[in-house]
Formats: sequence, C-alpha cells, structure tokens
Amino acid sequence: MAIDELEKKLRPPEVALKPYPPKVITLASGEKMVVREARREEIGVLLGTVFPLIGVPTDYYDIVAARMYSELLGWYRYRVANEFALVGAINGVIAGIVTSRHVSDKIGMSLHTMTIKRGLRIGAQLFAAKMENHIDILGEEEVWIVAESPIGFKRWMIEYQLEDRSDKYPDVRHELGGVPTFVLTRKLWNAVRSVKCTGTRPASEADLKSAARLIMPSEYPQIPDFKR
Repeated sequence: MAIDELEKKLRPPEVALKPYPPKVITLASGEKMVVREARREEIGVLLGTVFPLIGVPTDYYDIVAARMYSELLGWYRYRVANEFALVGAINGVIAGIVTSRHVSDKIGMSLHTMTIKRGLRIGAQLFAAKMENHIDILGEEEVWIVAESPIGFKRWMIEYQLEDRSDKYPDVRHELGGVPTFVLTRKLWNAVRSVKCTGTRPASEADLKSAARLIMPSEYPQIPDFKR
C-alpha cells in the first residue's frame, strides 16, 4: 500500500526488531500455552479480546484494558515507535496479552500485562516472556516497569525485587505517567531468569499450528464482575 508524504511525517521512526522465537509452556492444568509475537494483521482479535474488559473495575482491569487497547491501536496505526505485543494462546484461544516498547539499545519500556485466563500464573509467565524479549532477544540492559494494581506490584516489584528509581532519580519517570518507576536490570534478570522464565523451544509444528489463528475468548469466567 502506497504511503503519502503526510502519513510518512506522522509515523515515528522505527528500527527492525529481532523476532521473538515462539515457545511452549505447560501450565499447572496440563494445558499447553504457546507464547508468540502478535502480528499487526491480528489487531481485530486482539482489540476484540481487550475491549470487553474496559468496563470491569475489579483488580484495575478497566484502566489496564483501556490503556492496552490504546497501545495496540497505536501500534496498528503506526503511531508508537518500536512497540511489540506477545500473546499466550491455548488451542488458539487468547489467554493473555502483554505490550511493551523498545526505546534504545539500553532501555526497554514495559507497558501492560493482561491475564484473561486466571489462576494459572499466565500473567506471570507472559511478563517473564516480555522481559526475556527485552533483555535476551533485543539485548537491552534494563527495562522500566510500573504497576497500576496491587496484584501487579506484588508480582513484579516484590517478587522480582526490582530496583526502585523513584526516590534516587525523582525526575526520571516511566512514560505511562507519575507512578513510581522500578527497573529490571540485566543483573537482576540473570538472577531470576531460571525461576521466572519457563517454556521450551523450538515449538513443534503441531503447537505452532494450534496458535497460528488467534481466537477471541467466548467467555471470561475467571474475571470477577465481568458482564458482557
């Protein structure tokens, strides 16, 4: 598709990011979850999965869903530089989504993590996959991270023992706003990778085929107060 000159001016500069190699994680339920990079042409199923959660206040799903919807749409419309999205899919059905952005060779900007199928630590697995992509695949030295819910704070800041930058560098703020900025350094990641980051590679042809076509969840039974 031809891009006119004005559209070229509107688009931020981008660098070619190394692709995230798919992997398979066997969950506590025995189910296999394929973790892979989402493609721009899959935006419809991604937005369709996130949109119903904008009206769910429990565990701050509303703000996370609203922001993730915007991030995915900005990525699709080429209005965000170097963004990527990873999905976890069980038999093709989306179980979780994470969004993030490559800022430079040294810094990654973690955006949001959304769990659709709760109770299996899918969010934790996908967050770890996102950190793996930032540091191990893209080669960054640190990832800036914020939390917008108590669950997120416990899962990331406490469990990872992230470095708190908000007091030492009060003028350094994550691009999502004034929420205290924490950082996962390469040193911290190396210390927790073997525990936090699971899964096997290469993914088999059968597993890759099962996640080739993403499917929107037909229901959200594990999310309290969800009403369609």
